[in-house]
Amino acid sequence: MRIDAHQHFWRITERQGQWPPAELEAIHRDFMPDDLQPLLAEAGVDGTVLVQTMENEADTAFMLDIADRSDFVLGVVGWTDLKAADAPEAVARLAQHPKLKGFRPMLQDMADDRWIDDPNLKPAVSAMIDHGLVFDALVLPRHLDALLNFSRRCTRLPIVIDHGAKPPIAEGRFIDWYARMKALAALPNVHCKLSGLLTEAGDQKPAAVRPYAETILDLFGPARVIWGSDWPVLRLAGEYQGWLQQCREIVPAEHHDAVFGGNAIRFYNLGGTARPLQ
Repeated sequence: MRIDAHQHFWRITERQGQWPPAELEAIHRDFMPDDLQPLLAEAGVDGTVLVQTMENEADTAFMLDIADRSDFVLGVVGWTDLKAADAPEAVARLAQHPKLKGFRPMLQDMADDRWIDDPNLKPAVSAMIDHGLVFDALVLPRHLDALLNFSRRCTRLPIVIDHGAKPPIAEGRFIDWYARMKALAALPNVHCKLSGLLTEAGDQKPAAVRPYAETILDLFGPARVIWGSDWPVLRLAGEYQGWLQQCREIVPAEHHDAVFGGNAIRFYNLGGTARPLQ
């Protein structure tokens, strides 16, 4: 079974003052299940994980409603304020929906680079663990030291780094990113998504992505790398089938079942409930 472990939906009218700005014409419009389903069918992708894009629970409710009506959406990564006094109760309430699989604070946009390195997150994390949920880390390289401390503190929490921590591919900077990712990869509860890299390449050729993708595979191993499209953000740099094919050429064939499906099913506890698209 082939899984896209990272995609988004949104209605642009509900994003006043939110990203994406109007100048990003390729993605400044509505994106809904009917837009993605033909791409999934063409690519032979059986199911997806739908990931939050706004810091409010209304966005999570919007996604869960889509999941209820879309057979191919197998899981949702939502948002709640993990530092709120009632965070454990909010986690428990949202976890009642069977397709709610985890949470993602938007760390990359926060003024405090060390927001995640805070023992006050313990009550929310404990609730996530109790309810079998996972943590998506939307980070940039400058957040990786703080994420490392969080990951060492929360060894029972499954964690996945989105988009390979958005390495500075367009700038050709590798060493600092590599060292921090190596430290995180040493922790068995930390996984990494093979997603979003094409967007980070900027004006570089798609081939510039390969060393970073190969490094992710080398560091985390084929059992902890999870493929995702990051659609529709992907439209800023390429197209769905092309990104999937590029990754299939990078990942050794013997690991395709794991990286392009099995790892996502296990990590997000998707339960194998997808059915092939008609």
